[in-house]
Amino acid sequence: MRAVAAGAAAGAAGTTALDAVTYLDMALRGRPSSDTPEQTIEAMSKLTKIRVPGAGETRSNRVAGIGPLAGMVTGVGSGVVLALIPRTGWRPGYRAAVGIATGLALLGSNGPMTALGVTDPRTWPASSWISDVIPHLTYGAITAAVLRNLDH
Repeated sequence: MRAVAAGAAAGAAGTTALDAVTYLDMALRGRPSSDTPEQTIEAMSKLTKIRVPGAGETRSNRVAGIGPLAGMVTGVGSGVVLALIPRTGWRPGYRAAVGIATGLALLGSNGPMTALGVTDPRTWPASSWISDVIPHLTYGAITAAVLRNLDH
């Protein structure tokens, strides 16, 4: 249970860092926020036939809230997975842990969007890749660092 709690804390710290880097990028470049989290929630709702309750603005606001919450779940969950890896007998070093955490977060966020047809990373321009990879690398670095420090 200690590993799960440490992983959740590390993932939450990494998620906060990812959000901070993303919002800093938006502020510096004047770019808009992405609506792909909301589009993903809509696509998941349609696929699973689980209706987001409400109508009009109320429903739109719920979808707008669920998208970022799903990102938080991905970030915390990825931290937990990273924390449980040593239970398999493998203790990755810091650099490997950064790569694993970054990969888990990228897969957890972009995987559903791609699978549901919301986006296709193969068509992204370099600026979109940079806007996506740098915050996720920050997530990986912070998550791995917090987890490493909690282990010591």
